[in-house]
Amino acid sequence: MNDILIVDDERDIRELISEILGDEGYSTRVAANSDDCMAAINESPPALIILDIWLKDSRMDGIDILMSVKRDNPGIPVVIISGHGNIEIAVAAIKQGAYDFIEKPFNIDQLMVVISRAMEASRLRRENSELRSRDVASPDMVGVSPAFRALRAQLDKVAKSNGRVMLTGPAGAGKEMAARYIHAGSPRSGGPFVVVSSAAVEPDRMEEVLFGRESAERGHEPGLLEQAHGGVVYLDEVADMPAGTQSKILRVLVEQQFTRVGGADTVRVDLRVISSTTRDLRAEIAAGRFRQELYDRLNVVPVAVPGLDQRREDIPELADYFIAQFNKTQGLPQRPLSDEARALLQTMPWPGNVRQLRNEIERALILGEGGGPIEPREFQQGEAGDGGEDRVVLTGALATLPLREARELFEREYLLTQINRFGGNISRTASFVGMERSALHRKLKSLGVVGGGQIGARRGAARAD
Repeated sequence: MNDILIVDDERDIRELISEILGDEGYSTRVAANSDDCMAAINESPPALIILDIWLKDSRMDGIDILMSVKRDNPGIPVVIISGHGNIEIAVAAIKQGAYDFIEKPFNIDQLMVVISRAMEASRLRRENSELRSRDVASPDMVGVSPAFRALRAQLDKVAKSNGRVMLTGPAGAGKEMAARYIHAGSPRSGGPFVVVSSAAVEPDRMEEVLFGRESAERGHEPGLLEQAHGGVVYLDEVADMPAGTQSKILRVLVEQQFTRVGGADTVRVDLRVISSTTRDLRAEIAAGRFRQELYDRLNVVPVAVPGLDQRREDIPELADYFIAQFNKTQGLPQRPLSDEARALLQTMPWPGNVRQLRNEIERALILGEGGGPIEPREFQQGEAGDGGEDRVVLTGALATLPLREARELFEREYLLTQINRFGGNISRTASFVGMERSALHRKLKSLGVVGGGQIGARRGAARAD
């Protein structure tokens, strides 16, 4: 970046500085007044601004412009020049964020030294910011199941673009992790990743949180959209966004600019938007709770994040990953899962999905004793009933059936559970339950759970590989 904006009401000064900088290899733009200056900045922020304090026929003087630049583009260094300089003006300029102050008539060599140092300081700030961003651990996507591999392949594709992404799926499935994966693999990975939790913000504060606020007493307070400039803003649970805010967000998506609450100046932002929801937004639209236009803008690339019931093959690997992470971050013991515990985790219901699994592993590590393997009894869903660990507790419906019907119902549910546990792989299921594959096929057919390659009432295709 070597684009320098020169702002001075004297044409001779503008042209002289422009020619000198051009000879030194810089590209330059010029502005004669505050309106031209602000228009040039809004069109494309320069790498550096050389700014005169006194501007004839302008609605803003140099100090006003400096304050605006430092508020909206704090990374741009500003060098102040003035033919009416005194110590008070110099101090005021430095307090407002100017890099340096040079009095007219200036020495060309002195001006070039100041510009060179300002550009170098700006470059170092950008590099430090990028390094801090890269220092954040990239999101780990863990899994081997077909559903997970399909998801990751889709995320890899959308990460390369700048298109808006709508992530759908059940609560706890990992939608924010998917959004962070997109950010980490995108050209914006060096920029910020800012989360807007629509459900967690009070409706009457949503606009202030998003757009920021301006007031005479407190000055300028940037909102989350401003903080996300140059990076990604993640609108979590977008269906919970207040109706009034939806129209304003729509305007931001169209124009990439907004006005702070209580302010008058336009703030320009460069954002990529990723949103998520657990709800059916089409039903929300039909009920009048969500704007069709906003849905159309956000839903450019829809991506469905599967729940844990669609990727049971990944549960042992996820559990091992969480155990290692808790050991690293909290110092909890790195205990392995017993074979029985692995089998239990793959067959348990997970309405809270990956988040629930993570919590269950953390609880077992915190409350567990000793350094041996984690056993089934240490999980809440695996706790024994009143009859002891080896007793199978019957449901009310099963207990009222004749033995033959109860046995068939148990076999059907047991085999469905095992097939889903192994991701629909018939060969692995047959090996685990101790049956020949052909015998298992016959048993499934007799129980009425296989038809057209699908597994009965559960999701997941039966695969013979």
